[in-house]
Amino acid sequence: MRFRTLTISRQYGSGGARIASIVAARLGWRLLDSKILDAVAQATRINPSVIQTHDERVTSWFHRLNRDALRSAALMAFLPCRDEEFFDADCMVSFTRKVIEEAHSDGGCVVVGRGAQCILDGCADVFRVFVYAPVAQRLHSVRLRTKEDIKEEQLNEVDAERARYIHAYFGRHWQDLDLYDLMMSSKHGDEITASTILRAMGSERATSGEAVP
Repeated sequence: MRFRTLTISRQYGSGGARIASIVAARLGWRLLDSKILDAVAQATRINPSVIQTHDERVTSWFHRLNRDALRSAALMAFLPCRDEEFFDADCMVSFTRKVIEEAHSDGGCVVVGRGAQCILDGCADVFRVFVYAPVAQRLHSVRLRTKEDIKEEQLNEVDAERARYIHAYFGRHWQDLDLYDLMMSSKHGDEITASTILRAMGSERATSGEAVP
């Protein structure tokens, strides 16, 4: 198999993270999802809860204005500033890019979201997937996981933020066909979706114990 890295972008509630985990396990590759947040927290020495609030988010112009004003005021008053006061989505995407690029350099990894399909765009050894699903399936999945009565509007809000993230930091459209080697629905289940992705990659581990013809 000529691919060394797989990126999985996903609609909220489509099961993309679970599917990524299945694929990583079958390939024996590292899974980079929440571990990306852990790596950024370790590198910056910032509380993981702060890191999580900026994950796949966009820093607003108002926040940037306040951040820069706070930094200037602190410098003028010779006051120390905690890094957490200045850490935002702009910082997050910078550190995330570094983590993803290093993981790709090492090879053998599955990266979930975080603009990896854009960061690694043009790399011939990267296979890029977008996973989507019917609204009813996504609602059921998220409600089961969160134990909350999630509405369709909330699904759309999360997806809209992910789309803004891709556009703001990478200048691309989240569902741009040119960004992906494969776009597929997970409506037939996680295992079948994972097997289809592996077949498309040319892996001999498309299903447990089954070789690709």
